[in-house]
Amino acid sequence: MRTRLIALLFLLLPLTAFAQSPVGTWTTIDDKTKKPKSVVEIFEARDGTLSGRVVEILHSDRGPNPVCDKCSGELKNKPVKGMVILWGVRRKGNVWEGGQILDPASGKVYSVKLTPVDGGRKLDVRGFMGFSLLGRTQTWTRRD
Repeated sequence: MRTRLIALLFLLLPLTAFAQSPVGTWTTIDDKTKKPKSVVEIFEARDGTLSGRVVEILHSDRGPNPVCDKCSGELKNKPVKGMVILWGVRRKGNVWEGGQILDPASGKVYSVKLTPVDGGRKLDVRGFMGFSLLGRTQTWTRRD
């Protein structure tokens, strides 16, 4: 009986790890207003890192089809919908970090740390400059 229980736990362990992955579709929640802002799809890139693309705009102060007017370089004045705003994120234990996230409203790029919470149904997304203590966190909710 004990052997069966241990075997069952080893079989379920990969399912638990998958449930904690940030890969999937998320509703972004504004950390100030607490309102849904957009839908972001997080996916595995060819190099094995995670990236995220805006697939839908839910609310914007700049209309239904905002552009990244404060961005620089090739993203300047490009539509936010379809834009990759998260890239280079790698798993480190129970968190994903080492990548960057773009705030299309300000055009600024921050270091990012992703932490699945609530059994993987929510994702704490921390953007920061330099040290993780100097930043802000949004909690996104899983859609899929």
